[in-house]
Amino acid sequence: MISSIFEKTKPINFIIVLVFLFLFYWSVQFYLLDYTFTDIEIVPSIVVLTILLFSVFVVDFVVKRNKLTGTNSFAILFFTMLFVVFPETLGDSNAVFTSFFLLLAMRRLLSIKSLKNIKLKIFDSGLWICISSIFYEWSILYLLLVVAAIYIYDPKNIRNWLVLFSVAFCFFMILYGVLVLLDEASFMKNHYDFAINYDAIFPIKWWSSLKLSLYALLNMVLAFSTFIHLGKAGMGKVIIMRLIALSFLIGLVVNFLVTSENTSAIMITFFPSVIFIVNYLESIKKPKFLEVLLIASILVPILVFVTKL
Repeated sequence: MISSIFEKTKPINFIIVLVFLFLFYWSVQFYLLDYTFTDIEIVPSIVVLTILLFSVFVVDFVVKRNKLTGTNSFAILFFTMLFVVFPETLGDSNAVFTSFFLLLAMRRLLSIKSLKNIKLKIFDSGLWICISSIFYEWSILYLLLVVAAIYIYDPKNIRNWLVLFSVAFCFFMILYGVLVLLDEASFMKNHYDFAINYDAIFPIKWWSSLKLSLYALLNMVLAFSTFIHLGKAGMGKVIIMRLIALSFLIGLVVNFLVTSENTSAIMITFFPSVIFIVNYLESIKKPKFLEVLLIASILVPILVFVTKL
């Protein structure tokens, strides 16, 4: 039943996912994080929720535009279910904003494969990454993804490399100007210190550490499986998958660098994880097994979440 609903792209699929994510967001705020109506600032929460819901459309657009999966709605389904696996991410607005701007960066970065307007796409993707660093300074490491894309698609054009410097210059000049107007010029010095708190990285709660380790291991296995199945799909899609795999690895590194006692930053790895999951599901030829797997993928995270309340 689930496979028959999400195997096609229908408006009802978006309605189901968005309504569930809307209700789940408030459930996390009130029941998991123990907020009350007086604790929650309504306007900021609505802004965060709006960005979160809009991220679903961005994920669907990037997946369909770049043909990362088949013509189905599994991507938005599993993007939503990953929030159930890591509900604590919804308590961190910085994670929501960082993930959103990184999605916009991926949208432009993956489109470089057309070899049209390369410098403009490099500038756009680099700028979105820089903007995401306002919320998590370590997300600036995603510029390595832009470097990898330039190296893969058009490394001999020196102007492509110079675009990265223009991105950094424009972003920091605009940011500094805005901060001066707001009388917050010290923000840049305090925020972009890139300090590594080793005491906060290693003593992570055992459940979060175990869950994160299983999540990383599962995605590595799925990525390996995806590359095997894409062996005959042509070099173009393999290259894109390499960029997505690199995006996942960078996301794990950033997660450890910004995480203290929770795994809030793991949200930034949801997009590449979804691609690996859906590509594996599409390789399953037995409909009954696929249906059972889909049901388990939905019920198990929900049951685990309910037991934590």
